[in-house]
Amino acid sequence: MTDTRDNLQLNAGRLWDSIMDMAKIGPGVAGGNNRQTLTDADGEGRTLFQTWCEAAGLTVGVDQMGTMYARRDGTDSSLLPVCAGSHLDTQPTGGKYDGVLGVLAALEIVRTLNDLGIRTRRPIEIINWTNEEGTRFAPPMLASGVYAGVHDLEWAYDREDGDGAKFGDELMRVGWKGDEAVGARKMHAFFELHIEQGPILEAETTDIGVVTHGQGLSWTEVTLVGKESHTGSTPMPMRRNAGLGMARILEEVDRIAWSHAPYAVGAAGHVEVFPNSRNVIPGRVVFTVDFRSPDRAAIEDMESRLRSDGEAIAQDLGLEISFEKVGGFDPVTFDPDCVAAVRVAAERLGYSHRDLVSGAGHDACWVNKVVPSAMVMCPCVDGLSHNEAEEIDPAWAEAGANVLLHAVLDTAGVVT
Repeated sequence: MTDTRDNLQLNAGRLWDSIMDMAKIGPGVAGGNNRQTLTDADGEGRTLFQTWCEAAGLTVGVDQMGTMYARRDGTDSSLLPVCAGSHLDTQPTGGKYDGVLGVLAALEIVRTLNDLGIRTRRPIEIINWTNEEGTRFAPPMLASGVYAGVHDLEWAYDREDGDGAKFGDELMRVGWKGDEAVGARKMHAFFELHIEQGPILEAETTDIGVVTHGQGLSWTEVTLVGKESHTGSTPMPMRRNAGLGMARILEEVDRIAWSHAPYAVGAAGHVEVFPNSRNVIPGRVVFTVDFRSPDRAAIEDMESRLRSDGEAIAQDLGLEISFEKVGGFDPVTFDPDCVAAVRVAAERLGYSHRDLVSGAGHDACWVNKVVPSAMVMCPCVDGLSHNEAEEIDPAWAEAGANVLLHAVLDTAGVVT
C-alpha cells in the first residue's frame, strides 16, 4: 500500500449501527440474542445481510450448506479472492458480537472501499458460515467443516436437533439451501475477526490479538456405575457412590490441566447424575471432560492420564467405569504469511498487540486446513461470551475492523 493509505480507516459508526440493527433480529430475554442456526430468526438475519450486500454492489451466492458468499470483483478476475467473515448464528442465550462482528466488519470493508473508490487486484468475498455455534445442530463449525473436507455433506444433513428435526430439512424449510457445491469456491486467503471470548486483552489493555494458533480439543464422555441406595440408611463403608467417583476424577482433571500450564485447560461442563434424587446415592453419572491445548502431545497425555487415573479411582471405590471420545480436533497453526499480515496491520495503525492462542473453536480453524488463514481478535468485557451480557467497546470493534481492513487490502493488493 502507498503512504497515502497507511492510515486508511473504515466507517466505525456505520459498522456499529449495523451490529445494533442485526441485534434487533432474534432478541434474547436479557439484552442479547437468540438467533440459532436455521431458525426463522436466522433466516431473517440472513435476508438483512443479503440486502446490505446487494446494496453495496456485491453478488451473493449460497452453497449447499447454506453458507453465504458476497463477492466484490477485483481488477483481475483470474485471481482467487481474499475472503473475510465469520457467522451470524448465535447461542440460545448469546451476545450481539460473537461471530456477527466478523461478518459485518468484512461488509464495512467493502462499503468503505466503495466510498473511497479503491479497487483491489484480487476479488474480496464476505462469508457467513452456517452453524458455527453448533447449539442446535452438533457439532459446531459444521459448514466450514464440510468445506474443509472434515465432514461429509450427507452426514451433515442428517444432524438432528433436540426435537428430531434434521439439518438438511431445516435448511430447505428456511429457504437457504443453495445450489453451489460446497468447496467449489476456492480462496487465496481467509481472515476472521472475532471477539477474544477470554479476559487477556482487556486485562492487559491491549487493542489487538494476533492469533497464531488455535487450541486442540478433546471431549471424553466418562460413565461411572455404582449402586443406588438410600443416603440415610446405607453405612459409609458399604456405599458404591458414583457421584463421589466423579468428584475425585474432576479433581484429577484439574491437576492434569495444571501440569501442562500455561496453555492447557480442562473441566467438565456437562454432567448427568442418576437418579438425581436428594435422598438417593447416585448409582450412575455421565460427564464429559473437555481438555484443550495448542500442543497435540499435551492433549494425548491428558487423555491418557484421565483414563489411567479414572480407572484407579473407580477401582478404589468399587465402581465400573467406561470412556468414549465424543469429539475433538487437532491444534491449529495459522498460516505464517496471513498472521504476519495481521501483525503488520496492527503495527502500521499504531495499535498495541500481542500474540494469542485461541481457546475456542472458530470457522477459521477448519478453513485453515485447506486455505491459508488467520484471525484477528479484539477484547470483550470480562472475557464474557456465550452470554447475553457479552459486551465490547465500540473502539475495540473499530480497532479490530481496521486491522482486518489492512490485512485484507495488503493480501488482495490495492490498484493505484
